[in-house]
Amino acid sequence: MGTVMGTTTPRARRFTYLGLAVTDDTLTGHFDLDGRVFRETVVFEGAGSLRSPAVTAVAHLWYLLAGLSYYKVGAPPLIDLGDTPVGPHGGALVRAALIDGLGEFAYRNALTLDDVVIEGGRSLALAPPFAPATLDPSRVLVPFGGGIDSVVSVETLPAHLDQTLFVVSPASGRFAALDQTAAVTGRPVVRATRAIDPQVLHGGDGQLRGHVPVTAMITLLAAVAAVSTGRGGVVMSNEHSASVPNLRVAGREVNHQWSKSLAAEELIGAALEETVGPSLTVASLLRDRSELWVAEAFSRLPQYHHVFRSCNRAFAQDPAARAATWCGECDKCLFIDLVLAPFIERSTLRTALGVEPLSDPARLGALADLVGLGEHHKPFECVGDPDESAAALTAIARRGAWRDVPALADLAARAPSAPLETLLTPQGRTRAPAHWLR
Repeated sequence: MGTVMGTTTPRARRFTYLGLAVTDDTLTGHFDLDGRVFRETVVFEGAGSLRSPAVTAVAHLWYLLAGLSYYKVGAPPLIDLGDTPVGPHGGALVRAALIDGLGEFAYRNALTLDDVVIEGGRSLALAPPFAPATLDPSRVLVPFGGGIDSVVSVETLPAHLDQTLFVVSPASGRFAALDQTAAVTGRPVVRATRAIDPQVLHGGDGQLRGHVPVTAMITLLAAVAAVSTGRGGVVMSNEHSASVPNLRVAGREVNHQWSKSLAAEELIGAALEETVGPSLTVASLLRDRSELWVAEAFSRLPQYHHVFRSCNRAFAQDPAARAATWCGECDKCLFIDLVLAPFIERSTLRTALGVEPLSDPARLGALADLVGLGEHHKPFECVGDPDESAAALTAIARRGAWRDVPALADLAARAPSAPLETLLTPQGRTRAPAHWLR
């Protein structure tokens, strides 16, 4: 039994997938780590039966990624997929989710996962064996998180599409900030309640901790709900910058947002097509858009300005720990203030957020990190790349309303950037199908 470099935490020996149980509305995944058994349950509301072969097949892809939340407790060198059905593309997704999706976890724990052996698993047929009879491409499910990106997706999709939101909540209770924003859309909601094993949520010092590719897990839960209700699309809201790593270590990229990246999207798409065929499209509507494009689009949706929330403290697992307002202290609050400030009047934005981290001297070091001039790499948060942040800062520094914060102009002068307008045009390529576009 080895130890994690730089710590005294011992690594486990073996992680095993014990099996996935499926009922009409519930998925229950069972896992084993050196004899320690974990269970995760997801209960769906508003979805069809989960018992059909196609839905269950997609659920097994979710199950494979969900296991990483429990694998990380001991990070053993051997993963046994047991009797879980998996094809070559599904296997590639699991391997990438392990290496890249747990990249931040491995970095923070000074751990190498490249040599982890994955064995077991039951082969799929060469042709998609579980193709659903009918999926309607004009009916889509939109995973909704209550922030500016998913709001913009909902309001950008063309009117001819039948939209329903997909919301995931913890067993401890729904997120008020998310539900309040969802209500403004006026769209129906399919829900999933995810009960993570309390051993992970409340475990002691004898386990490893760190970030897991949760967005990829939610994407696959949305795919489960889409297939079970006959919908042909899952519309994600991941921008171009999600593919930009936070740092590179020993030749490997470490990306907090890997499961929002184009690479992850392509892997998920290939695994789903291998499992249920091409009639289900899972892609990001915002893939070729910058965070600044999204911010400008959001600025034209004032009905959401008083209610949306992107501060992570509003989404704590423990309801008692959830912030009822923007905290103004975290990197996410600072970034949202930064990208919206070029497009929303200062007083209006300050009223909407209730805080103004851009004018807080205590946040200047964090702002320097965001624009690429700080002592640290881009924060391990869902924030844009330094070029986007620098362009926003330069635009703000030129506005008279911010002249009483000279530190912004001083920092902008040291952070040369492309004109903001160049980041309001398409960036790179997208997998979004033509019928999702206006």
